[in-house]
Amino acid sequence: MQSLTLRVPAGAVDALSDRLSDDLAALAVTVEDADAGQADEEPVFDEPGSGATGAWRRAVVTALFADADAAVRAAAAVTAADAGDEVHVVAIDAVGDTDWVRLTQAQFGSMAITPDFWVVPTWCEVPTPATRWLRLDPGRAFGTGTHPTTRMCLQWIARHGESLESPWKRVLDYGTGSGVLAIAAGLFGAIDIDAVDIDPAAIEAAIANAAANGIAVRAGAPELARGRYALVVANILATPLRLLAPLLASLLDDGGTLLLSGILARQADEIRAVYRPWLSLVVVAEDDGWVLMAGELPSSSRVA
Repeated sequence: MQSLTLRVPAGAVDALSDRLSDDLAALAVTVEDADAGQADEEPVFDEPGSGATGAWRRAVVTALFADADAAVRAAAAVTAADAGDEVHVVAIDAVGDTDWVRLTQAQFGSMAITPDFWVVPTWCEVPTPATRWLRLDPGRAFGTGTHPTTRMCLQWIARHGESLESPWKRVLDYGTGSGVLAIAAGLFGAIDIDAVDIDPAAIEAAIANAAANGIAVRAGAPELARGRYALVVANILATPLRLLAPLLASLLDDGGTLLLSGILARQADEIRAVYRPWLSLVVVAEDDGWVLMAGELPSSSRVA
C-alpha cells in the first residue's frame, strides 16, 4: 500500500478529496491542518468561549492507494489539473502492512457501566462479573460507550431502568450513532424504541447492533421521530442541542424525561437557559469536564 501526501489551500480540499476517492481509486483520504503545531495554526470550529473565529488556510491531504503505480498516477493527475500551481506533492511513501481492524479492536475493550452491566465488543468474551451486557460493533458510527458522554448516559439508563416500577413505554435516541443508548434502553425494559441519525452509516450500525442484542429498534433519519416519548435521549453537542430545543421538547410526553449529553461543564448554564421555556434541566452527572443534564416535562408545559 502507498500513501500520497499533498499540500493544498483549504478551499480546494473538498473537490480534491472527491476526485481522489471517486476518480483516482483512493482507498481512504484524510485531511489535516498544514499549520498544526505552528504559529499559524487555526481551529476549524469556533469552540464556545475560546473567541476563535479562524479556519485552516492550508491543508495536508493524505490518500491511500493499493500500489505505487496508482499513487503516482493520482499525483500526476491532480498536479496536471492544477492550473494555479496550488497543489504540491509532499511525498509518496510505502505504508507498512497493518491490520487496521485488529488495531481498532485493541483500542476498544469490554467496559463496566455498572458492576453488573457491561458493554462488550462483539470480538470479546463476556466478562465474568457481567449479569447483563450489550454486544456492540460500532462500525463507522460514534458510540462505543468509552467516551464520558456516552458512559454517563448508559449509567443513567441502567440505574433508572432498574428502579422503574413500569418500563419506559416509548424511547427516542436522537443522534443514535452506533445505537448503544437505544439498545441499552431496550435491555432495561423499554417497549417502543426509535433511534434517529443524519448519518446513514450510523443508522446501519444501529440496526445491526440492535439485531445482535435481540432488541427491537426502529432506526432511520430524524423524520422517523413522531409522537410523544416517555424518554428522549440526545448525546450530541451543545450547539445542535441549543438548536434542537423546541423539537426535543415537543417530542416529550407529559412527565417525560429529557436526557442531554455532549455538553461541557462550562456550557451547562447556557443549555439550561435555552430549555427553560419548556422544562428545568439539572446536572445529574459529570465526568472529565463533560456533564449529563436531565429534566422532566410538567404536564402543564406540554408543547403543542
